[in-house]
Amino acid sequence: MSNDAGEAMAQSAAPVRRGAVAFIFVTILLDMLALGVIMPILPKLIESFVDNDTAHAARIFGLFGTAWALMQFVFSPLLGALSDRFGRRPVVLLSNFGLAADYVLMALAPSLLWLFVGISGITSASISTAFAYIADITPPERRAAVFGRIGAAFGAGFILGPALGGLLGDIDPRLPFWASAALSFANALYGLFVLPESLAPDKRAPFRWRSASPVGALRLLRSNAMLAALSVVNFIAQVAHVVLPSTFVLYATYRYGWDSKTVGLTLAMVGICAMVVQGLAIGAIVRVLGERNALLLGLCCGALGFLVLGSAPTGPLSWIGIPILALWGISGAASQALMTRLVAPDQQGQLQGATASVQSMSQLVGPFLFTLTFSYFIGASAPLHLPGAPFLLAAMLMVVCVAIAVRTLGGPRTAE
Repeated sequence: MSNDAGEAMAQSAAPVRRGAVAFIFVTILLDMLALGVIMPILPKLIESFVDNDTAHAARIFGLFGTAWALMQFVFSPLLGALSDRFGRRPVVLLSNFGLAADYVLMALAPSLLWLFVGISGITSASISTAFAYIADITPPERRAAVFGRIGAAFGAGFILGPALGGLLGDIDPRLPFWASAALSFANALYGLFVLPESLAPDKRAPFRWRSASPVGALRLLRSNAMLAALSVVNFIAQVAHVVLPSTFVLYATYRYGWDSKTVGLTLAMVGICAMVVQGLAIGAIVRVLGERNALLLGLCCGALGFLVLGSAPTGPLSWIGIPILALWGISGAASQALMTRLVAPDQQGQLQGATASVQSMSQLVGPFLFTLTFSYFIGASAPLHLPGAPFLLAAMLMVVCVAIAVRTLGGPRTAE
């Protein structure tokens, strides 16, 4: 997509920009808050269906996570293609109403099967459409900053959600699901009255099943050499990111002897630092450095942050890596902005759906990769006792990302 086309698109949407960005922020915040609310209580609810057999519940919980990632992989491109054909507004609103219905189903679930249907993750795939909405209404040169601010909603939701879920779960194990349903339903009603359409009818693309499938969506990513390379970087980086949710609690407990309170406060610190970077710093950094340099800086900070976390001999020293790792968030917003420049207005939904599919694949690969690495390097058969191995592996993956990005975009250069 040319800059002229992007500017014309942004100008045509200018009257709705401010309120729409606020709504999309609230949409993602409430989606993440609702998801965070159920996380502390979901394992306990699963246990109640299997006679409090913790081992069996853990296996089922892992199966649910895999199913959720698979549904994201399949349905993100479909919803993205539908939004390219029918507009962003109906897809976002219907997904929000559907998410509320999912939580109600989980709250009422009489069996594991019904709980499984409710947590499938189909309607939560609408986040890709929300990002396409931002691409519609934001000039190309400002997209990195806006993507960063929207990304801060993820951190806020995951910080506040588990705390609220824990409090509500103490009252009733199913109350967090009702609270999540209420949040999603309220957000859908809010959008019903305030959200305008961002994609003009003359910029919409015909719906094609081959474009709406995961294979078709990935075909779009291969249509341009730079787009393909950035997609590979995103995939590898997302795999590296999985080390945090999959092994951090195990690692910190094993290596540093932390209790649940210390682990929780540390994870909250991670979220707060990420929010500060994404909400306040990305715009200024991209303006000064440009998108290419910002991408490289973020990837390097990710590598360094993981290196610190994996090699720090004491818990307090590991905290040094947290603000460094938070600067990694710059790369995600810069990469998103660069990729949106490479496709036409009627392909933004397809692009975001394809990107979400790539990210969901990382959710399938990462947990096994890092938990098995951790298990091996603390086991008796390991040639070297190295509990930080998963984080060192993540650092190596980030170095690979840097190498690919430099080869694709060239080295650091003066910002335009």
